[in-house]
Amino acid sequence: MARIISIHEYVLRDDADPAALERAFREAAARGLFSLAGLVGYRLVRGLKGVRANQYAAIWTYESRAAWERLWGTPGQPVGPDHYPPSWRVWEDEILAPFLTQHPDRIAYTTYEEITGQS
Repeated sequence: MARIISIHEYVLRDDADPAALERAFREAAARGLFSLAGLVGYRLVRGLKGVRANQYAAIWTYESRAAWERLWGTPGQPVGPDHYPPSWRVWEDEILAPFLTQHPDRIAYTTYEEITGQS
């Protein structure tokens, strides 16, 4: 079964402390805010080279497209913020939003479906 991998690109405010974002991500994970049905992995990463060097992104991995769609809706009919899991709303609105130049629902992101049968 193909996994879903969603990459969320974060653009930090000029006055945001990158170390504080990293701590906030670890603390949110420790609080269980990312314990969502079907979410099997997550990482906060910082660009090392290229167009997003020194910028942050989060990589969210879901066990399947069905699991991802149960949380976020289909590509053609995504759920609105009122239907997000409560812990995700805490993550976005209370923890992440103060670091970003825009609201978390307005960030650049791409959701990928894994191509199976590769090593």
